[in-house]
Amino acid sequence: MRAAGDGRGDEPQEAPASASPADDESTRVFVRGGPAAHTEPGAEATLEFSRGTARSADTADAATRVFSREDTADSGVYVPVEWEEPRLPTDERPRRGARAPKRPAVRTRRPRRSRFRLRWVLALLLLTALALPSGTWAWVWYTARQDDRATTDAIVVLGASQYNGVPSPVFEARLRHAQSLYQNGVAPVIVTVGGKLPGDNFTEAASGRNWLVEVGVPAEQIIAVEEGSDTLQSIQAVSEVFDTNGWQDATLVSDPWHSLRSKIMAADFGIEAGTSPSRSGPAVIERSTQLWYITRETASLWYYWIFNDSSEIRVNAA
Repeated sequence: MRAAGDGRGDEPQEAPASASPADDESTRVFVRGGPAAHTEPGAEATLEFSRGTARSADTADAATRVFSREDTADSGVYVPVEWEEPRLPTDERPRRGARAPKRPAVRTRRPRRSRFRLRWVLALLLLTALALPSGTWAWVWYTARQDDRATTDAIVVLGASQYNGVPSPVFEARLRHAQSLYQNGVAPVIVTVGGKLPGDNFTEAASGRNWLVEVGVPAEQIIAVEEGSDTLQSIQAVSEVFDTNGWQDATLVSDPWHSLRSKIMAADFGIEAGTSPSRSGPAVIERSTQLWYITRETASLWYYWIFNDSSEIRVNAA
């Protein structure tokens, strides 16, 4: 048996000492909204905490106490630091029942840069659509004013209307200019080209050859290519003659406004061509006819670029 006071825990236990005053001071009652509970007599006023705001229960005007670790260092009791909610001035506090001011709605706007770029693209397309025909018209006019008389392998006279073997005034003006080039030594051979319409007895090429022989050009220096009802077919037939004879370059004789289109077509068939248009005849006498020819050739050239074919626009200047 264990005797009393042997240090094994059977001694009568003394009542615990009453809480120290420091413990009384540290006692706090946390209430969310109701009245604060009072501490025992002798303890300081208990601070009640109501939703973040600490107020003194005994003194309504007492300043809020803020406890820190330094204030309770001597007592040995840890008291958490209380956060004091900042108070807004009376005139800035929201009234009860008042709605918070609405923020202005922010409108979503499309970027101005994309609109700016779209406008420039549309403007560029419009300017291009207007400038290309105008530029082509000026190109036709500029080429019509050129006269290339460099030495070539052959002089090619593009056909025009003929009346039962007699060249029309337009065709005759071309043949006369080709005769002049031949006499000036531009090329040793003249090539006439052009077929015939249904019911005709002579082709354009044959009519041109006969006319040149009558004015003194040796028949052996003339080649008649009796094919082609338009410029594209005529150039294609002439290219075959060039391939057969091993020729590479030519001097094209036609109306001034027809020079650019015939030159471009010849280049597409491998013929390096210069142009020396006739400066006489009905195609160049009247200014209104010249303007019509330039406009017609502009449209025909674009037709050729787009469809790779000759247009059906006909001009009867004879």
